[in-house]
Amino acid sequence: MLKVIIHGINGRMGKVVEEVIKKDPDLLIAAGIDLNTDNQNSPYPIYSSASECKKKADVVIDFSYHDAVPDLLEYCLDSNTPVVIATTALSQDTKNFIKEASNKIPIFQSANMSVGISLVVEMLKLCVPSLEDNYNIEIIEKHHINKVDAPSGTALLLADTINESCKVKKNYVYGRQGKSIENKATDLGIHAVRGGTIPSEHTILFAGEEEVIEIRHAASSRNILARGAVKAAKYIARAKPGLYNMSSLLNEEK
Repeated sequence: MLKVIIHGINGRMGKVVEEVIKKDPDLLIAAGIDLNTDNQNSPYPIYSSASECKKKADVVIDFSYHDAVPDLLEYCLDSNTPVVIATTALSQDTKNFIKEASNKIPIFQSANMSVGISLVVEMLKLCVPSLEDNYNIEIIEKHHINKVDAPSGTALLLADTINESCKVKKNYVYGRQGKSIENKATDLGIHAVRGGTIPSEHTILFAGEEEVIEIRHAASSRNILARGAVKAAKYIARAKPGLYNMSSLLNEEK
């Protein structure tokens, strides 16, 4: 049985991950970590920070706040614990720390844990080289009103995938305002919508002459992200030190 620590256990995603793990006979929650430790009915300890965690586990699943990730990485390095990092809006320093830490422990990092989004990424790698010359490319993302970062980490993941697949690199344009806006072929528009309880929706729009192609992914609940993170945890728990992502997982399953 795989023992798991949930980092950010009392957050929205942490709670969903907790419920998914409870239903999996191959997994056991060893502890939780959250700045909010108020959970009187918890059958396992909840620590206010990773540095205070006394429990050892086979893997950590992280859905927390970007400022908490460096402390978690220190814990994982000290305890030699593989980790799944699903937190977004990471600073460049934290990204560098993740890359450095992956030389010593297995780290699975993705801006979106959905298998569907991972397949969209693979689709973009295939179609962008054929479309970039004659189509304007725009990304529209929608999330619930409480999402604190914009654009979403997934939108940036999709934008980076597009850019890496282009012969001529794009300039990111975050929304548009003004009266004399020129949409250059080298611009990639990224637009964020926040409202209500929308879990997650991303649309990549290829607008050509008299033709529009759209690739759209919509999540109806957070469960798909939790299931993807659990799948990643099972994968990374047996991996060698290195930096892995959803493409790594999908390629192994082929």
